[in-house]
Amino acid sequence: MNKKRKAFWLKQLHQWHWVSSALCLISLLLFSITGITLNHANDIPADPVTRPLEGQLPDSLLIVLNQRQSGPLPAPVQQWLDQEFALDSTGKEAEWAPDEVYVALPRPGGDAWLAITLDSGELMGEVTDRGWIAFFNDLHKGRHTGTVWFWFIDVFAVASLLFALTGLGLMFLHAKRRPATWPVTLAGLVIPWLLIIFFMH
Repeated sequence: MNKKRKAFWLKQLHQWHWVSSALCLISLLLFSITGITLNHANDIPADPVTRPLEGQLPDSLLIVLNQRQSGPLPAPVQQWLDQEFALDSTGKEAEWAPDEVYVALPRPGGDAWLAITLDSGELMGEVTDRGWIAFFNDLHKGRHTGTVWFWFIDVFAVASLLFALTGLGLMFLHAKRRPATWPVTLAGLVIPWLLIIFFMH
């Protein structure tokens, strides 16, 4: 490779390498740390806090609720639940029975559910909070995180791939001056496979 062409590729790879590293730096730290916490989930004590829910749906909303027999809760009922109990049930499918409606509200780092009796409007349920570590672990897994976080993980994965591939390109261009480049890279490829072959059953 001539000097002019090498200089061009060095400039391009350095540019894309630092841009991709800047984009995924914080997320890479987050996913690395939560990778450790997930790997040691059984060793990290958890103390879930459960809060019971009890209430009475207003008569005007009970009429609206009884006009629906499938799908999510009506929008006015969703707004009331958000105001009264800080429960976001937007778009959540409800399970409708002849006498009650039930909604599961899983969330990162916790869980919730509620049931409303259709003839009286009596409401009961629970909200469970498993703590910050569980919250970030669920972000790592994309568990109950919604569409926006789903796409964010994909964008982060592409940025991480770009970071890795531009790093590989830079290693290739500098390999002549750094004899350990390819042995160390090969070790990074071989060691995980050796661990899988000999220590995983």
